[in-house]
Amino acid sequence: MKIRTALYCLKQGLVNIKRNKLFSLASISTIAACVFLIGMFYTIVVNFQYIVKSAEDQVGITIFFNEGIDQAGIDAIGAQIAANDKVANYTFTSAEEAWDIFKVEYFKQNEDLAEGFKDDNPLANSASYTVYLKNIEDQKSFSDEMSQVEGVRAVNYSEGTVSAMTSFGRLVGYASVAIIVVLLAVGIFLISNTVMIGISVRKKEIKVMKLIGASNIFVRAPFIIEGIVIGLVGATIPLVLIKVLYEKVVEFVMQQFSALSSIIVFLPQSTIFAVLVPMGLGIGAGIGFVGSILSIRKHLKV
Repeated sequence: MKIRTALYCLKQGLVNIKRNKLFSLASISTIAACVFLIGMFYTIVVNFQYIVKSAEDQVGITIFFNEGIDQAGIDAIGAQIAANDKVANYTFTSAEEAWDIFKVEYFKQNEDLAEGFKDDNPLANSASYTVYLKNIEDQKSFSDEMSQVEGVRAVNYSEGTVSAMTSFGRLVGYASVAIIVVLLAVGIFLISNTVMIGISVRKKEIKVMKLIGASNIFVRAPFIIEGIVIGLVGATIPLVLIKVLYEKVVEFVMQQFSALSSIIVFLPQSTIFAVLVPMGLGIGAGIGFVGSILSIRKHLKV
């Protein structure tokens, strides 16, 4: 297609939008609502997943040793942990460190009580490795493996926590897909109706164009451009709104719930919008394109 022809099609697409102001506005509003809901849902979901992932990273497996094991035996177990592909990182806690942590947590109001154990560590056999895995779903299989290692007395992990986090992640994923499909269907339906109105208004003009030899693409292009432009405009508005809202919400939550800042961790805005902006514009343009094509095939016999 020549540049002059492309510019003509673009101009006609914009003219179609201007002619059908009411329907164009309705389509823009609907796409804006769809993209806004999808964008908000995406923002909430990725932040929830980020929070869950952060929580998963803090769920460790504790490995205790047989009584009387020497340092060489402990180091051998550590070497097996380090060699395992499922392991992200691990830490060693000596019996003395375990007792110091216990004292801080349980005797902070009555430090004098801890003095009674000054020369006798009640956690003398509590040295351990705390292991963090790359994937929380591997906790059971890893625990089973380590239980068979020589010198290991016990392997403790939070099976209920793992199950709950995994189920929650899957539920969020399924719900995301269902909601997005419904919103996309509504947007495509409305764009299709808007383009249909434009076709009805220009039916006589289209017949004349065909009589003088206009190609199918020349006739169809303005309607496709109309749909894409409506989609892009409809997507831009909610993206700007979500950006402003995200800043305000994060600021509000961090101020009002500062005590939970270690639990509630938001993704940086740049990380979210690096995906959300192209996704939102793509969804808007895609809805406009698909809606236009469907309407053209149904109502424009060229």
